[in-house]
Amino acid sequence: MLGRVCVFVVREARPDDYDAIAAVTDDWWGRPVRGALSRLFLDHFHRSSRVVEDDSGLAAFLVAFHSPSRPRVAYIHFVGVRPDRRGTGLARSLYEDFFRSATAHGCREVEAITAPSNAGSIAFHRALGFTVDGPIPDYDGPGKPMMKFRRALVDSG
Repeated sequence: MLGRVCVFVVREARPDDYDAIAAVTDDWWGRPVRGALSRLFLDHFHRSSRVVEDDSGLAAFLVAFHSPSRPRVAYIHFVGVRPDRRGTGLARSLYEDFFRSATAHGCREVEAITAPSNAGSIAFHRALGFTVDGPIPDYDGPGKPMMKFRRALVDSG
């Protein structure tokens, strides 16, 4: 018997993807994180965000944008991969696609943040060539330290 082939469909996010994404975030993270992803991110930054679907539905997503205040900087806000699809390269592919898009829009650097306790995210970002600073005390308000990631983009054109 031959193994089943899984087909991933990667597409630009739409504002109406918010409900499906919000419905899975706490489960995929194993803790309450939904509050960090407001609907406004998909209302205003859906064109720079991506959704991945497979035959079981939502497989992964990346919510990111090109900074309107710092035109040479892009920011990755939230990335999720369904637990049964982790380790397949989906997150890396989404990041690399966003790096190309950000470079095409004139960005020269990508930033992201995470909680100091998120060892998996810190290791993932290091593996993708991000520098890691932190924990930065009170970064997200009093008593809320964060780790900050930065990665230079290389223009291949």
